[in-house]
Amino acid sequence: MSLTVRWIRLLMAVSAVGFAGAAYAIRATMNGPIEQYSGAALSAAIVYTIVIFIRPLVSPLPAGSTAIAYCWLIECAQLTALPAALSQRSWLARQLLGAQFDLTDVVWYPVGAIPLVAAHWFLQARTRSQTGPTPVEP
Repeated sequence: MSLTVRWIRLLMAVSAVGFAGAAYAIRATMNGPIEQYSGAALSAAIVYTIVIFIRPLVSPLPAGSTAIAYCWLIECAQLTALPAALSQRSWLARQLLGAQFDLTDVVWYPVGAIPLVAAHWFLQARTRSQTGPTPVEP
């Protein structure tokens, strides 16, 4: 594993913890729509960091598409009884799966992922211009 991949993974782990901390801080200090919308957006941001952690050399658009699709899949799964039943039994399941479908969350997931896609794209282009083309991951 290259040093660059290690640094990317470390940065993604720290970012995920930071996004989770921000989500819990907002939840603890605010109430209402800001709490709900930021929670959905920050959830998508966390999923984006997980995608990059797993595949550090992935391009921004596939990473963002994967993060948004995953969030939408989890949200649509909430239309079934399984996530709610699991969420009643486990705090962790509630954090990962939620408890009930909310169409507003579906709209806010891209709000959390798209800025990270843009930042990733910018950093990737900047790095490429300084060091030459990056190998494409299979």
